[in-house]
Amino acid sequence: MSTLWQDIQYKLLKSGNKVSLLIGINVIVYLAINATAIIEQLFTGFGNSTILAYTNEYLLLPAYLPKLLYRFWTPLTYMFMHAGIFHILFNMLWLYWMGQIFEEYLGNKRTIGLYIFGGLAGGLLFVACYNLLPAFASINTAAGVPLVGASASVMAIVVATATLLPNYTISLILIGPVKLKWLVLCYVIIDFLGIAGSNAGGEIAHLGGALLGFIYIKQLQRGHDWIGAISKLFEAKPKMKVVSHNGPQKKASTVPRQDEIDRILDKISGSGYESLTKQEKETLFRASNNNEG
Repeated sequence: MSTLWQDIQYKLLKSGNKVSLLIGINVIVYLAINATAIIEQLFTGFGNSTILAYTNEYLLLPAYLPKLLYRFWTPLTYMFMHAGIFHILFNMLWLYWMGQIFEEYLGNKRTIGLYIFGGLAGGLLFVACYNLLPAFASINTAAGVPLVGASASVMAIVVATATLLPNYTISLILIGPVKLKWLVLCYVIIDFLGIAGSNAGGEIAHLGGALLGFIYIKQLQRGHDWIGAISKLFEAKPKMKVVSHNGPQKKASTVPRQDEIDRILDKISGSGYESLTKQEKETLFRASNNNEG
Protein backbone atom coordinates (compact mmCIF):
# COMPACT_ATOMS: atom_id res chain seq x y z
CA MET A 1 0.00 0.00 0.00
CA SER A 2 2.85 2.36 0.85
CA THR A 3 4.42 1.61 -2.55
CA LEU A 4 1.15 2.48 -4.31
CA TRP A 5 0.91 5.74 -2.38
CA GLN A 6 4.53 6.57 -3.23
CA ASP A 7 3.84 5.87 -6.89
CA ILE A 8 0.84 8.22 -6.83
CA GLN A 9 2.84 10.94 -5.09
CA TYR A 10 5.63 10.64 -7.63
CA LYS A 11 3.26 10.69 -10.59
CA LEU A 12 1.38 13.76 -9.35
CA LEU A 13 4.10 15.84 -7.72
CA LYS A 14 7.56 14.75 -8.80
CA SER A 15 7.35 13.38 -12.33
CA GLY A 16 6.94 16.82 -13.91
CA ASN A 17 3.94 15.56 -15.90
CA LYS A 18 1.31 18.30 -15.60
CA VAL A 19 -1.36 16.18 -17.32
CA SER A 20 -1.13 13.66 -14.47
CA LEU A 21 -1.32 16.50 -11.95
CA LEU A 22 -4.50 17.91 -13.53
CA ILE A 23 -6.11 14.48 -13.71
CA GLY A 24 -5.18 13.86 -10.08
CA ILE A 25 -6.72 17.15 -8.92
CA ASN A 26 -9.96 16.44 -10.80
CA VAL A 27 -10.24 12.90 -9.44
CA ILE A 28 -9.44 13.94 -5.86
CA VAL A 29 -12.03 16.74 -5.95
CA TYR A 30 -14.66 14.42 -7.42
CA LEU A 31 -14.05 11.67 -4.86
CA ALA A 32 -13.86 14.09 -1.92
CA ILE A 33 -17.26 15.58 -2.74
CA ASN A 34 -19.15 12.52 -3.93
CA ALA A 35 -17.78 9.96 -1.46
CA THR A 36 -18.64 12.18 1.51
CA ALA A 37 -22.04 12.93 -0.04
CA ILE A 38 -22.83 9.22 -0.30
CA ILE A 39 -21.85 8.66 3.34
CA GLU A 40 -24.07 11.58 4.32
CA GLN A 41 -27.02 10.20 2.34
CA LEU A 42 -26.70 6.79 3.98
CA PHE A 43 -27.86 8.50 7.18
CA THR A 44 -30.18 11.17 5.78
CA GLY A 45 -31.70 9.40 2.77
CA PHE A 46 -30.67 9.45 -0.87
CA GLY A 47 -31.47 12.67 -2.65
CA ASN A 48 -31.07 14.77 0.51
CA SER A 49 -27.39 15.69 0.36
CA THR A 50 -26.46 19.02 1.90
CA ILE A 51 -22.92 18.57 0.58
CA LEU A 52 -24.09 18.33 -3.03
CA ALA A 53 -26.50 21.22 -2.55
CA TYR A 54 -23.75 23.53 -1.27
CA THR A 55 -21.35 22.32 -3.95
CA ASN A 56 -23.82 23.15 -6.72
CA GLU A 57 -24.60 26.50 -5.15
CA TYR A 58 -21.07 27.72 -4.46
CA LEU A 59 -18.69 25.92 -6.85
CA LEU A 60 -20.53 25.73 -10.19
CA LEU A 61 -20.53 28.67 -12.60
CA PRO A 62 -23.85 30.54 -12.75
CA ALA A 63 -24.85 32.45 -15.88
CA TYR A 64 -27.10 34.80 -13.91
CA LEU A 65 -25.03 37.98 -13.56
CA PRO A 66 -26.33 39.20 -10.16
CA LYS A 67 -25.50 35.78 -8.70
CA LEU A 68 -22.14 35.58 -10.46
CA LEU A 69 -21.19 38.89 -8.85
CA TYR A 70 -21.26 37.17 -5.45
CA ARG A 71 -19.76 33.92 -6.76
CA PHE A 72 -16.75 35.50 -8.44
CA TRP A 73 -14.54 32.47 -7.74
CA THR A 74 -16.74 30.04 -9.70
CA PRO A 75 -15.15 30.72 -13.15
CA LEU A 76 -12.14 28.89 -11.72
CA THR A 77 -13.74 26.25 -9.49
CA TYR A 78 -16.30 24.99 -12.02
CA MET A 79 -13.57 23.59 -14.30
CA PHE A 80 -12.56 21.05 -11.63
CA MET A 81 -16.12 19.85 -10.97
CA HIS A 82 -18.10 17.06 -12.67
CA ALA A 83 -21.72 15.99 -12.79
CA GLY A 84 -21.21 12.23 -12.79
CA ILE A 85 -18.81 9.32 -13.14
CA PHE A 86 -19.03 9.16 -16.95
CA HIS A 87 -18.64 12.93 -17.19
CA ILE A 88 -15.28 12.89 -15.42
CA LEU A 89 -14.22 9.60 -17.06
CA PHE A 90 -14.50 10.84 -20.65
CA ASN A 91 -13.02 14.24 -19.82
CA MET A 92 -9.99 12.68 -18.15
CA LEU A 93 -9.49 10.18 -20.99
CA TRP A 94 -9.44 13.01 -23.54
CA LEU A 95 -7.10 15.01 -21.32
CA TYR A 96 -4.75 12.05 -20.93
CA TRP A 97 -4.65 11.11 -24.63
CA MET A 98 -4.24 14.62 -26.05
CA GLY A 99 -2.31 16.04 -23.12
CA GLN A 100 0.44 13.45 -23.55
CA ILE A 101 0.86 14.42 -27.21
CA PHE A 102 0.77 18.14 -26.33
CA GLU A 103 3.51 17.78 -23.72
CA GLU A 104 5.61 15.54 -25.95
CA TYR A 105 6.04 18.36 -28.48
CA LEU A 106 5.77 21.51 -26.37
CA GLY A 107 6.96 20.43 -22.93
CA ASN A 108 4.92 20.69 -19.75
CA LYS A 109 5.16 24.35 -18.78
CA ARG A 110 2.16 25.38 -20.88
CA THR A 111 -0.31 22.63 -19.94
CA ILE A 112 -1.80 24.05 -16.75
CA GLY A 113 -1.97 27.57 -18.19
CA LEU A 114 -3.81 26.37 -21.30
CA TYR A 115 -6.18 24.29 -19.15
CA ILE A 116 -7.09 27.31 -17.01
CA PHE A 117 -7.36 29.79 -19.88
CA GLY A 118 -9.46 27.31 -21.87
CA GLY A 119 -11.84 26.93 -18.92
CA LEU A 120 -12.07 30.70 -18.48
CA ALA A 121 -12.77 31.19 -22.20
CA GLY A 122 -15.49 28.54 -22.13
CA GLY A 123 -17.06 30.07 -19.03
CA LEU A 124 -16.96 33.55 -20.53
CA LEU A 125 -18.67 32.45 -23.76
CA PHE A 126 -21.26 30.52 -21.73
CA VAL A 127 -22.17 33.56 -19.61
CA ALA A 128 -22.16 35.90 -22.61
CA CYS A 129 -24.44 33.69 -24.74
CA TYR A 130 -26.92 33.04 -21.94
CA ASN A 131 -27.29 36.76 -21.30
CA LEU A 132 -27.08 38.18 -24.83
CA LEU A 133 -28.53 35.67 -27.29
CA PRO A 134 -32.33 35.97 -27.66
CA ALA A 135 -32.80 32.20 -27.66
CA PHE A 136 -31.61 32.06 -24.03
CA ALA A 137 -32.21 35.55 -22.67
CA SER A 138 -35.88 35.65 -23.71
CA ILE A 139 -36.80 32.76 -21.41
CA ASN A 140 -34.45 33.85 -18.61
CA THR A 141 -32.46 30.62 -18.92
CA ALA A 142 -29.46 32.16 -17.17
CA ALA A 143 -31.32 32.30 -13.87
CA GLY A 144 -31.27 28.55 -13.33
CA VAL A 145 -28.54 26.93 -15.43
CA PRO A 146 -25.03 26.57 -13.95
CA LEU A 147 -22.00 25.30 -15.84
CA VAL A 148 -20.01 22.32 -14.56
CA GLY A 149 -17.08 20.30 -15.87
CA ALA A 150 -13.56 20.40 -17.27
CA SER A 151 -14.76 20.02 -20.86
CA ALA A 152 -13.87 23.56 -21.98
CA SER A 153 -10.40 23.24 -20.47
CA VAL A 154 -9.89 19.84 -22.07
CA MET A 155 -11.15 21.09 -25.43
CA ALA A 156 -8.55 23.86 -25.37
CA ILE A 157 -5.79 21.24 -25.07
CA VAL A 158 -7.43 18.92 -27.63
CA VAL A 159 -7.82 21.63 -30.28
CA ALA A 160 -4.40 23.10 -29.51
CA THR A 161 -2.85 19.68 -30.12
CA ALA A 162 -4.76 19.22 -33.39
CA THR A 163 -3.80 22.72 -34.55
CA LEU A 164 -0.13 22.07 -33.78
CA LEU A 165 -0.11 18.56 -35.29
CA PRO A 166 -3.02 18.38 -37.76
CA ASN A 167 -1.64 15.33 -39.59
CA TYR A 168 -0.77 13.35 -36.46
CA THR A 169 -2.42 9.94 -36.91
CA ILE A 170 -4.06 7.91 -34.16
CA SER A 171 -5.80 4.55 -34.39
CA LEU A 172 -9.42 4.27 -33.30
CA ILE A 173 -11.21 1.03 -32.49
CA LEU A 174 -13.49 -0.09 -35.37
CA ILE A 175 -12.36 2.87 -37.51
CA GLY A 176 -8.60 2.57 -37.87
CA PRO A 177 -6.03 5.33 -38.51
CA VAL A 178 -7.47 8.85 -38.38
CA LYS A 179 -5.67 12.17 -38.69
CA LEU A 180 -6.09 14.34 -35.64
CA LYS A 181 -7.50 17.29 -37.58
CA TRP A 182 -10.47 15.27 -38.86
CA LEU A 183 -11.23 13.72 -35.49
CA VAL A 184 -11.24 17.05 -33.69
CA LEU A 185 -13.16 18.78 -36.50
CA CYS A 186 -15.95 16.20 -36.12
CA TYR A 187 -15.94 16.75 -32.37
CA VAL A 188 -16.28 20.53 -32.80
CA ILE A 189 -19.11 20.15 -35.33
CA ILE A 190 -20.99 17.84 -32.93
CA ASP A 191 -20.60 20.44 -30.18
CA PHE A 192 -21.96 23.17 -32.45
CA LEU A 193 -24.98 21.10 -33.46
CA GLY A 194 -25.59 20.28 -29.79
CA ILE A 195 -26.26 23.92 -28.95
CA ALA A 196 -29.91 23.30 -29.86
CA GLY A 197 -30.09 20.38 -27.43
CA SER A 198 -30.53 19.93 -23.69
CA ASN A 199 -26.87 20.66 -22.84
CA ALA A 200 -26.58 23.94 -24.71
CA GLY A 201 -24.47 25.60 -22.03
CA GLY A 202 -21.93 22.80 -22.02
CA GLU A 203 -21.64 22.78 -25.81
CA ILE A 204 -21.13 26.55 -25.87
CA ALA A 205 -18.38 26.24 -23.27
CA HIS A 206 -16.71 23.51 -25.35
CA LEU A 207 -16.59 25.87 -28.33
CA GLY A 208 -15.11 28.63 -26.18
CA GLY A 209 -12.32 26.37 -25.02
CA ALA A 210 -11.75 25.10 -28.55
CA LEU A 211 -11.43 28.64 -29.91
CA LEU A 212 -8.92 29.51 -27.19
CA GLY A 213 -6.79 26.46 -28.00
CA PHE A 214 -6.78 27.27 -31.72
CA ILE A 215 -5.86 30.93 -31.21
CA TYR A 216 -3.11 30.06 -28.74
CA ILE A 217 -1.27 27.72 -31.13
CA LYS A 218 -1.63 30.16 -34.04
CA GLN A 219 -0.13 32.90 -31.87
CA LEU A 220 2.61 30.55 -30.67
CA GLN A 221 3.55 29.80 -34.27
CA ARG A 222 3.91 33.54 -34.81
CA GLY A 223 6.25 33.79 -31.83
CA HIS A 224 3.73 35.06 -29.26
CA ASP A 225 3.72 32.60 -26.36
CA TRP A 226 1.60 34.47 -23.81
CA ILE A 227 1.00 31.40 -21.63
CA GLY A 228 4.72 30.63 -21.53
CA ALA A 229 5.43 34.28 -20.71
CA ILE A 230 3.03 34.18 -17.76
CA SER A 231 4.56 30.96 -16.41
CA LYS A 232 8.02 32.56 -16.46
CA LEU A 233 6.82 35.22 -14.01
CA PHE A 234 6.49 32.53 -11.32
CA GLU A 235 9.82 30.83 -11.96
CA ALA A 236 12.53 31.20 -9.32
CA LYS A 237 15.34 33.43 -10.54
CA PRO A 238 18.75 31.73 -10.56
CA LYS A 239 21.21 32.89 -7.96
CA MET A 240 24.15 34.95 -9.20
CA LYS A 241 27.52 33.24 -9.19
CA VAL A 242 30.93 34.91 -9.23
CA VAL A 243 33.23 33.14 -11.68
CA SER A 244 36.94 33.77 -11.96
CA HIS A 245 38.19 34.89 -15.37
CA ASN A 246 40.92 32.30 -15.05
CA GLY A 247 38.45 29.49 -14.45
CA PRO A 248 37.02 27.16 -17.04
CA GLN A 249 34.86 28.78 -19.69
CA LYS A 250 31.11 28.16 -19.54
CA LYS A 251 29.83 25.89 -22.26
CA ALA A 252 27.71 27.49 -24.94
CA SER A 253 24.00 27.18 -24.36
CA THR A 254 22.39 24.22 -26.07
CA VAL A 255 18.90 25.74 -25.83
CA PRO A 256 17.48 26.25 -29.35
CA ARG A 257 16.55 29.77 -30.40
CA GLN A 258 12.85 30.67 -30.33
CA ASP A 259 12.79 31.56 -34.03
CA GLU A 260 14.18 28.11 -34.86
CA ILE A 261 11.50 26.43 -32.71
CA ASP A 262 8.77 28.53 -34.38
CA ARG A 263 10.06 27.53 -37.82
CA ILE A 264 9.92 23.84 -36.89
CA LEU A 265 6.40 24.22 -35.46
CA ASP A 266 5.28 25.89 -38.69
CA LYS A 267 6.73 22.97 -40.66
CA ILE A 268 4.91 20.45 -38.44
CA SER A 269 1.66 22.36 -38.87
CA GLY A 270 2.01 22.34 -42.65
CA SER A 271 3.59 18.98 -43.40
CA GLY A 272 3.42 16.88 -40.23
CA TYR A 273 6.04 15.63 -37.82
CA GLU A 274 7.31 13.02 -40.28
CA SER A 275 8.57 15.77 -42.60
CA LEU A 276 11.18 16.96 -40.09
CA THR A 277 14.85 16.20 -40.64
CA LYS A 278 16.83 14.34 -38.00
CA GLN A 279 18.47 17.60 -36.93
CA GLU A 280 15.10 19.36 -36.61
CA LYS A 281 13.73 16.49 -34.49
CA GLU A 282 16.77 16.75 -32.22
CA THR A 283 16.25 20.51 -31.93
CA LEU A 284 12.60 20.03 -30.96
CA PHE A 285 13.61 17.33 -28.47
CA ARG A 286 16.15 19.67 -26.81
CA ALA A 287 13.55 22.45 -26.66
CA SER A 288 11.05 20.06 -25.01
CA ASN A 289 13.63 18.98 -22.44
CA ASN A 290 14.38 22.59 -21.65
CA ASN A 291 10.66 23.13 -20.99
CA GLU A 292 10.49 20.28 -18.48
CA GLY A 293 9.94 21.54 -14.95
